[in-house]
Amino acid sequence: MSDSITLTATVRTDVGKGASRRLRRLEDKVPAIIYGGDKAPKKLSLSGNEILKASQIEAFYSQILNISIEGASEPAVIRDLQRNPASGRIQHIDFQRISADRQINVNVPLHFINEAACVGVKMSGGTLTYNLTEVEISCLPADLPEFIEVDMLEIEAGSSVHLSDLVLPQGVTVVALTFGEDRDIPVASVTARRGASDAAADEVEPAAEADPADTADDEGGEG
Repeated sequence: MSDSITLTATVRTDVGKGASRRLRRLEDKVPAIIYGGDKAPKKLSLSGNEILKASQIEAFYSQILNISIEGASEPAVIRDLQRNPASGRIQHIDFQRISADRQINVNVPLHFINEAACVGVKMSGGTLTYNLTEVEISCLPADLPEFIEVDMLEIEAGSSVHLSDLVLPQGVTVVALTFGEDRDIPVASVTARRGASDAAADEVEPAAEADPADTADDEGGEG
């Protein structure tokens, strides 16, 4: 697991859309809320610069964060994040408190390895297609992985890696698979090279057709 990310927050009492706009524009603050557990929700504000730096780290979106509020640290995960559609800057964050003895559902990134050495690509000229870049898992906070590794080395052309093929750490389950086998969707596929099947068919010569004249001779004549 990556090093823990700590964010410093202050409790805000001035709430509402107007107050949030003032925080963002005049103070370069990001409004937020933290909820869950046995505590009441708290309206927060965080440094825009600190959030900008943290958001460039992959673990920011999927790992447990330490939210420092007036000297007290509360472990939490991001449940919702809103961005400005024009600038892409984060405008609001929802944090959910976590407890060590309660399972959490979190989206974690998929890391694909051995793509260049993949059998279906290297030997058959296939093309890799990625259907998912992250997967929702369920586990206790202590078992939360930083990412799930997907080994593409032995995937042949025309084959796929499904959710059920993922190698998961102990104590981790894929949420989708708990709803039935029909949720076992492909994570990544190797598409066969276009024209490969046609080329294979061309290698098989069609049987020679009988000459009508020869057939007539075989059926008998005078003499």
